[in-house]
Amino acid sequence: QSQLVESGGGLVQPGGSLRLSCVTSGFNLATYAIAWFRQAPGKERERISCISSFDATTDYVDSVKARFTISRDNAKNTVFLQMNSLKPEDTAVYYCAARRFVCRDDYEYWGQGTQVTVSS
Repeated sequence: QSQLVESGGGLVQPGGSLRLSCVTSGFNLATYAIAWFRQAPGKERERISCISSFDATTDYVDSVKARFTISRDNAKNTVFLQMNSLKPEDTAVYYCAARRFVCRDDYEYWGQGTQVTVSS
């Protein structure tokens, strides 16, 4: 059974940092691209970052570029999202999702999400 489990969310002040983790099981992470999505209340879910499988190519939505960093550790079956300089508008439920090989719009497996709240 394929599974993704996010952790690391919480309450942080503006300007602070969090590191989200996405622990995977049931499939070979090395052959999967992993994306991070977020969904804020009343807004559509958006893909904010993705890392491909073999060459670890990354992409970011403009709103998080230079603040967020995605990385992967295949040996630990984990993908990370380092979030720095957090803003109130980053408040959302963050999800990781997996698909074979390269980053696209459709994903096969999803996690349950972790809440990130940026507030003073």
